[in-house]
Amino acid sequence: MQNIRDIAKEIVAREGGFVNDPDDPGGATKYGVTLATLRRLGLDLTGDGEVAEADLRRLSRDQAVEIYLEHYFRRPRIGDLPEALQAPVFDMYVNAGTNAVKVLQRLLNEMGAELTDDGAIGPLTVAAAHRAAGADPALLADAYGIARRNYYYALADARPASRKYARRRDGGKGGWITRAEAFISARFRLSEDEHRARTAKWA
Repeated sequence: MQNIRDIAKEIVAREGGFVNDPDDPGGATKYGVTLATLRRLGLDLTGDGEVAEADLRRLSRDQAVEIYLEHYFRRPRIGDLPEALQAPVFDMYVNAGTNAVKVLQRLLNEMGAELTDDGAIGPLTVAAAHRAAGADPALLADAYGIARRNYYYALADARPASRKYARRRDGGKGGWITRAEAFISARFRLSEDEHRARTAKWA
């Protein structure tokens, strides 16, 4: 597996610079870090006594990497999961918070575990993930990637304003889907025709 710091740097690069999309429930972000996250962490980068958009704009790539490593990888205990799951769960945790773990817990329950899908990586979730990884951890990572992709499609089904993240204007795969499929083996990625069929009901 890649060094986890390198994975964090890739996430920062993938997230891009400052964005304030009115259709994004997370609000303004830079490198994927939200203003709410800066406020929760108390990061007053301008030193003016408050955490506001100016602080978010001042956030550096290196600072974003450190935020992700500490608060989106170490503290959620993603490093306790099987190695094959660490990169995709980490990437989704940045994108979707504890829903990344809930997706995993629901998948493990489908495989016979009896977990509460609470979004917390505790000893039961860790043990179930290692059991499920068995002799073919890559297959579990593929199953997780597929479940993640399905999660994004379901979000877009329920919230029309989010559909632009799952489907481009030309009908092709949007960022959510290509991001999920970056962690799925090629044989499990949807063809363009399959993607268009999946999203055909959207206006």
